[in-house]
Amino acid sequence: MIFYDLILPMDFNIDTATTEDLPAVSSVTLVDMEHFLSIAEYFRILKIKDQIVGFLIALTPGKNYQSLNYKWFEKKYKSFMYIDRIVIAPAFHGNGFGRAFYDNLSDFSSEQAPRITCEVNIRPMNEGSILFHEKYGFDQVGTQETEGGTKEVSLMAIDLPNN
Repeated sequence: MIFYDLILPMDFNIDTATTEDLPAVSSVTLVDMEHFLSIAEYFRILKIKDQIVGFLIALTPGKNYQSLNYKWFEKKYKSFMYIDRIVIAPAFHGNGFGRAFYDNLSDFSSEQAPRITCEVNIRPMNEGSILFHEKYGFDQVGTQETEGGTKEVSLMAIDLPNN
């Protein structure tokens, strides 16, 4: 196991994902990841040296995507950047990479959308994610049950500056 005591901004890069990167980020099927690559406004990977340690996928309205949560935001807002998923390898949690991704997405989105949206599980509770999003400045704008009522999500949004 490699321990990273101090990772400085010059030690990692956030780059646009390519088809060659997909096998390394495939938390879902490769076909699904290829679909995301074709429709996502923002699909970035985070690398430390040559190792991919995370990715973030975000979409604007009007995409061919059937997520209930994405559709909820489409009904509520004309313009937004929807975070579908962010994944950071467990060994790299706590190093500020989530914030780095969100800062990068905010910079990218500021010319395209007035807000960033996402959902976080509240049943079952994902307290760490709720705290992260609240600390970043997200507010709950709704809730929704999913998966036949077995799960519930907090639908969250943050307005971007200069919009």
